[in-house]
Amino acid sequence: MAVFDMDSTLIDMECIDAIAAAAGCGEKVAAITERAMRGEIDFVASLTERVAALKGVHLEVLDSIRDELPVMPGVAELLNTLRERRWRTVLVSGGFTWFADELARRFNFDVVVSNYLEIDDNDCLTGTLGGRIVDAEVKADTLVQLTNQYGLPRSQVLAVGDGANDLPMLQAAGFGIAFMAKPILRDIADYCLDEKDLSRILTLLR
Repeated sequence: MAVFDMDSTLIDMECIDAIAAAAGCGEKVAAITERAMRGEIDFVASLTERVAALKGVHLEVLDSIRDELPVMPGVAELLNTLRERRWRTVLVSGGFTWFADELARRFNFDVVVSNYLEIDDNDCLTGTLGGRIVDAEVKADTLVQLTNQYGLPRSQVLAVGDGANDLPMLQAAGFGIAFMAKPILRDIADYCLDEKDLSRILTLLR
């Protein structure tokens, strides 16, 4: 089983920053995102603050971002090859369903877990999240739960991420890869991939 983060891992962007830029608060939100990714501030608190800044953004903005998602180089080759080899693929993201579900559709992920942006009757963001927030704990718990559900030994579970929010998930996996990652994640990863080509992971699985 291979478990992936989404923003700055499967796609070459932070979706919340792109939405914020369209809403006119891009610099403020991007600065909070960067601090959260480095592990300097609490993820849930920072996400709640950033989402609140998006209140009033129309869904057309999300649609335009979703239609132009910059998929990371090597994603298609990696995921298609994993599926050919009968790996289960999982997307667990602190990002949003609007984009995670699109990636799941394109690349046939077996499981996708992400945050839900609440929407009002005018098809605008309310500035709040629905349901349990997908944070570092939820990411790790999802990996462990699926490992047990599928009856896999820990040694057959791979996790890939880039920021502090992925740290427990990588530690719970049998093999954790830090992809173009922040120092806090590089320090605990089994392998650091510093080239923007996710297909390079395949060389580690042979």
